[in-house]
Amino acid sequence: GLWGAWYCNELYYGKTLFVQGSASEQGEKVDQMLYITIAVTGVVFLITQILLFWFAYKYQESDDRKAYYFPHNNKLELLWTSVPAIVLTILVVFGLKYWFQFTGEAPKSNSKGALVEVQITGHQFAWDFRYPGKDGRFGKKNYKLYNQPSGNTLGVDFNNPNNKESHDDLHTSEMHIPVGRPVKLIIDAMDVIHDVGLSHFRMKMDAVPGIPTTMWFTPKYTTAEMKQRTGNKDFAYEISCDQMCGKGHFSMRGVIIVETEAEYNEWLSKQKPEYETLMAAPAPTETKMAANN
Repeated sequence: GLWGAWYCNELYYGKTLFVQGSASEQGEKVDQMLYITIAVTGVVFLITQILLFWFAYKYQESDDRKAYYFPHNNKLELLWTSVPAIVLTILVVFGLKYWFQFTGEAPKSNSKGALVEVQITGHQFAWDFRYPGKDGRFGKKNYKLYNQPSGNTLGVDFNNPNNKESHDDLHTSEMHIPVGRPVKLIIDAMDVIHDVGLSHFRMKMDAVPGIPTTMWFTPKYTTAEMKQRTGNKDFAYEISCDQMCGKGHFSMRGVIIVETEAEYNEWLSKQKPEYETLMAAPAPTETKMAANN
């Protein structure tokens, strides 16, 4: 069995995400926790399995030996209960520490630039992305305004005079983010529970109707760099839905394009505010995104 596990690893390890490494700085900590957990549980597995087979052999049934009656031992019970509990508690504490970090307040900026915020909305069976305009704020949404006007699939409230923040917001079908800058995802769902799975970045978060969730990460490699690292010219960062959400669950795929600062700013400059597209009129506010937004 151990030989089979080793042989399968030799055959397929190169096709796993481990050889690529984490594509986000935060994901490195997730990988580290995973390796530590595998090491601890692997050592325990080997020791206990060796003891299991040795005891089964040494103390097998024999007509020449009388079985020793061993009903209970408080010290032994305490030992094999407390030691695993302490070790597992330590592993869980590290996991909670990083979880609270990834889902907590994102840094406003780092040495590469300001925080990038993106809204992700899941629905059967696709993802929609939304970026704030020059004002850096998202306009409010109202589920009662779904498809009003036609095409307003996110239910953005464009007509509310107190919601002018929505006039320069962008609505896209794929996510673009700059490399090296912190990215905060604001996640929502329109129908059932979905889950934003970012396997290359080692991140995931539920998308729950009516309850926005958040997480943040800092991408390390552009899509072009990952094509070189993987040797796959068709490589793409994917968003999978990691929560069974219906018969089309398997097809719920999103694409993230990580690019240089210049490429990201160029892409932003070419995007047209959703207000202009739906209302067929220029937005009453300035429509161009700031280069460092």
